[in-house]
Amino acid sequence: MIIKNAEFVKSLASVNDFYDTGMPEILVVGRSNVGKSSFINFIANNGKLARTSSAPGRTRLINLFLFNKSFLFVDLPGFGFASVSKEEKRKWGILIENYIAFSKNIVNVFHLVDIRHEPSSDDLTMVNYLHQSVIPFTIIATKCDKLSRMQLLKSKRGLASALKIGEDNVICVSSVSRAGKEDVLDRIEQVLSADDDVYLETD
Repeated sequence: MIIKNAEFVKSLASVNDFYDTGMPEILVVGRSNVGKSSFINFIANNGKLARTSSAPGRTRLINLFLFNKSFLFVDLPGFGFASVSKEEKRKWGILIENYIAFSKNIVNVFHLVDIRHEPSSDDLTMVNYLHQSVIPFTIIATKCDKLSRMQLLKSKRGLASALKIGEDNVICVSSVSRAGKEDVLDRIEQVLSADDDVYLETD
């Protein structure tokens, strides 16, 4: 797959803003500061598409990005940010859960985790929720440039074991070294190809 264009569509602040996009959606989820915005920009070939920040907890809305005019990346608020109130975290959690329950267009969930650390309790909760909801997902292990090749293999194996998934469902990426991009694009093409109505712009 080749990403020929990507653009920001709109932000959703509450369930009142939800609507049927009519397009396949790939949700992007993960803990605050795991690199969701950098990941979106990396795949889009546009460093300014999604706003990035060194301060965790910046994304408090659901942001929609249109790729190739045929499918959406839906960036959900980061979870597990300790510096916000319990009430704020509760609101984010409700927003995330309500969107997943609302949308009928989800073809996959890209769950981002930091390859350098063990999955958090929030990561485990999200994976369990996706399993129970029978929603297909892919683990995107970010910041893989921070580890040596041997460390990376060990961490990937440990991550898959902790989340009780196969290693082939973990894709290691780095927006710095540009590693893993083709693997992500291949996965996108795979999940979209299941929908006969999607027009894929490929080689």
